[in-house]
Order: sequence, then C-alpha cells, then structure tokens
Amino acid sequence: MDIIVCLLLFIGLFFFTGGAVGILRFPDFYSRLHPAGKLDTLGSLLAMTGLALFNLHYFSLGALLTSLKIILILVFVFLASPTATHAIVDAGVRAGLAPWTKGEDRR
Repeated sequence: MDIIVCLLLFIGLFFFTGGAVGILRFPDFYSRLHPAGKLDTLGSLLAMTGLALFNLHYFSLGALLTSLKIILILVFVFLASPTATHAIVDAGVRAGLAPWTKGEDRR
C-alpha cells in the first residue's frame, strides 16, 4: 500500500512540475493555460488519491470519512478546473488578446 501511495504522489508531483515548466516555457497566454489546466488537474488527481489511500492506512470510520471528503474535493477540482480554464480563455478572446504566431517574438 505504501508503494502505491508513494508512486501516486511522485507521479502527481511529476505532472505538477511539467505544468510549471509548461507555464514558464510556452510563448503566450493561450498556450500557457493548457499545461495549467490539464497537468495541474491530473497532478492533483493523482496526489490527492494517494493522500486518500494513505489516510486509510489505519482503517476507522473517521479515516474513511476523511478519505471520502478528499475524493469529493477531487470531484470538485476535476469539474471546476477545466471550467475555470475555459472561462479564462473566453475572457482573453473577449478582451481581444491575439494568439501567438510562429513569426512573433516570445516576450
């Protein structure tokens, strides 16, 4: 069980790191939102699943309820993160923010 928990936490950390690198490396607003939305959602899904499993190490009713609360938070994040990313992209489009093209400078 501990191996599965550690594996989930490290894979979640890997996706969080990939999202952070993507945010720093991509050239414009729209392409930076992709790793922010996708990788952070997957990283939190894996890491919090690992935490919910770790919490069940000493099984009791309290631990089970706490793990269920963590899973409910995961469901909320899984639904809210893509919705928020879409709303932010929509706000950028409405504000007239032009997407980056290959010939432009990356500032």
